Amino acid sequence: MLGEGILKGLAETARNFFGSFVNKDRLTTVQFPEERLPQPEAARNFPFLVYDGGDWQAGMRCVACQICEKECPPKCIFIEKSSDKKPDYTGKPQFYPAVFNIDVSVCMSCQICVEVCPFDAIEMDNAFELSTTDRFGGLLWNRQQLAKPNSYFHTIHPATATEVDERLAAAKAKAEAKAKPSVDAVASTPQRDPAPPTN
Repeated sequence: MLGEGILKGLAETARNFFGSFVNKDRLTTVQFPEERLPQPEAARNFPFLVYDGGDWQAGMRCVACQICEKECPPKCIFIEKSSDKKPDYTGKPQFYPAVFNIDVSVCMSCQICVEVCPFDAIEMDNAFELSTTDRFGGLLWNRQQLAKPNSYFHTIHPATATEVDERLAAAKAKAEAKAKPSVDAVASTPQRDPAPPTN
């Protein structure tokens, strides 16, 4: 019948409209921003840098390897590697990004930077209310603006964050176990008495 699809669509609209007065599940409109729908865990928008501990500079996982910068399709990431090393939150000396900028006006949220990062230092945020009147400087984020704690990562992506933490903990335990035998071997090496002086 001609127009049957239109009639079915109108019937569904009418059913939801009148049904919304008696059944809240049919009320599909959300009064944003007072009401908000929960974000799905897989939601992603722009990247952020993860840091551990309380200090974003000391705990930043990024070691400025620049893999994300090279792999980024729109080339929106700019990194300058430090010339020195400083201890991270575990005390291990690491290089760090002296400059880490992301131009979010160019970023296409492809998540390639997250997939190629070998240190789990960059992840995808789900914040979307990011409009600004400054289309240039306001959309060029530096490392301080990008840095967010691991606790925030657990809030927005709990399953992924837990998996990453377990993987990092296993790698750390493996490295410590590998280093322990060499320390024990040095400690167990018998110390020789110094040779007597010769005349």
